[in-house]
Amino acid sequence: MPEIGTFEILHEDPGSKARLGRLWTAHGPVDTPVFMPVGTQATVKSMAPWELEGLNCEILLGNTYHLNVRPGMDVMEKFGGLHRFQDWKRAILTDSGGYQVFSLTKLRQMTPDGVWFQSHVDGTKMFMGPKESMAIQKTLASDIAMVFDECPPCPCTPEYACQAVERTLSWAAKCAQQPRAPGQLVFGIVQGGVYPDLRERCAKGLLALGAFDGYAIGGVSVGEPEDLIMPGVRMTVDFLPRERPRYLMGVGQFWQMSESVASGVDMFDCVMPTRLARHGTVFTRTGRYSVRAAANRLDERPLEEGCSCAACRRFSRGYVRHLLNVDEILGVRLTAIHNMQAYFDFIARMRQSLRDGSFEAFRAETARVYGPAATGPGAAAGA
Repeated sequence: MPEIGTFEILHEDPGSKARLGRLWTAHGPVDTPVFMPVGTQATVKSMAPWELEGLNCEILLGNTYHLNVRPGMDVMEKFGGLHRFQDWKRAILTDSGGYQVFSLTKLRQMTPDGVWFQSHVDGTKMFMGPKESMAIQKTLASDIAMVFDECPPCPCTPEYACQAVERTLSWAAKCAQQPRAPGQLVFGIVQGGVYPDLRERCAKGLLALGAFDGYAIGGVSVGEPEDLIMPGVRMTVDFLPRERPRYLMGVGQFWQMSESVASGVDMFDCVMPTRLARHGTVFTRTGRYSVRAAANRLDERPLEEGCSCAACRRFSRGYVRHLLNVDEILGVRLTAIHNMQAYFDFIARMRQSLRDGSFEAFRAETARVYGPAATGPGAAAGA
């Protein structure tokens, strides 16, 4: 078996920068391209770990900030880390808390050494900087830890974005020096907003540290207009090494993933499959739709004809609509199970297209059905 941290490039698409890869972690291999469900509070909302295992999910996300607030690191130390605590035997990636620097703007105060947060739960003040973030992730014992960074909002001035890049590089250097859990990998994060020169500066600064097992593209899903997201991805990938995995943070629309894979991205995460499930939106191969709609009241068909998930094997649209409309938990469970199946089905089909040489056709079809210029149920919706 290859050493932990080895990233194998198994196949490269001749018509694009897409590739099939395999990253070896302390809890086994992760094949790429890969979609990583978000398990903020040590669970993927409304789904059990055995259900994710049944979908061949190879890696989950955990949230450093939120797990530090609740249940706290004393609990994590007692249980020996996140894997045992949530009974997940495959790989886990933990974010660093850097996203909360962006999302909890009203509850934080920046300093050169880190960030003072006011807890969103009870108002308690806590400090998190690169040392603290890495110490928490060491206790969580994730397979991949992310460096602590500052994710600037969009829009922001070039001056603010430049300051965020300098902080991100300074904090990354400190993260690289911190102790790790056994076998723990660390990824750097490229920031820079919509400014190509700053993204280049950040990427080259991270590479100069020579300390990271992979690289993430951050700050391209924080309020930018749709037409700026993919250019931000492409210009960042060009600065990252071919031999390391590339992770696009927080982006999960189907057409965005296929376009990003074409640009050389390997890893994705997004809350969309379970978040939209809670609102009654389901994903299919031909788009997405709301099962809450009155048109489904008498519909005996499954959520998606031909789907093999547990929800589609047993229940009708009419029944799932009823459950959602009366706020029964099972309704959300069923839409989440289906949506997660749809996501892993999409990734499996994309991998197969890379193996058999049909990726360009797959990419074109994905753009036609799900892209911004699409017409129909999935139009500009990332179904």
